[in-house]
Amino acid sequence: MIVAIDGPAGSGKTTIAKLLSKKLDISYLDTGATYRALTLKALSEGVDLKDVSCLFDCANNLNLKLKGQKTYLDDKDVSSEIRTPLIDKNISVIVAYPQVREVMVSLQRKIAKDGDYVVEGRDITTVVFPNAEFKFYLDADQSTRAERRFNELKAKGINIDFEEMEKDLNKRDEADKKREVGALKLSADATYIDTSKMTIEEVADAMLTYIKKGGR
Repeated sequence: MIVAIDGPAGSGKTTIAKLLSKKLDISYLDTGATYRALTLKALSEGVDLKDVSCLFDCANNLNLKLKGQKTYLDDKDVSSEIRTPLIDKNISVIVAYPQVREVMVSLQRKIAKDGDYVVEGRDITTVVFPNAEFKFYLDADQSTRAERRFNELKAKGINIDFEEMEKDLNKRDEADKKREVGALKLSADATYIDTSKMTIEEVADAMLTYIKKGGR
């Protein structure tokens, strides 16, 4: 069984997906972590982010392992490192290349092959797992999403100007929705949930109820 979840940054999908996977007692896959790890690898090796060929090679040779909610790159735990503003600023460039996305989508499908997963990202319901048994699109108003992202970074001890962070969030939203391949969009058969005024627990429970009813 695949439970596919899409939505913009700050909609709560990562936290909710983790909670839902626990409630369903199945595995969790954050596809965004795979792109973040690739971005970290490229930046660490000084790869020109405009060089599609080098990025393609980097993606094909990515030594990535996802264990539970941990992300390992070259056998190093980079779970925190891939969630920094530096990655936020550069990931949109990398995810825009169709050749790179093709490699990463193949990797994501391989990870979830023959298993039960809650999978979240930007194009999960439309591209990665278009035949998923259950599809959800989580959203929230822009101010709520910005506040959530700011508090998340603050909790991790990362100091960043709110206006700068909000500007980066808006820029990423625009890039995610307008990219040529794998754009963020609401799938016609996905259940839309506005999380703006809901708690994480409330959203997860609503999704769980929907799943247990078989999508009715």
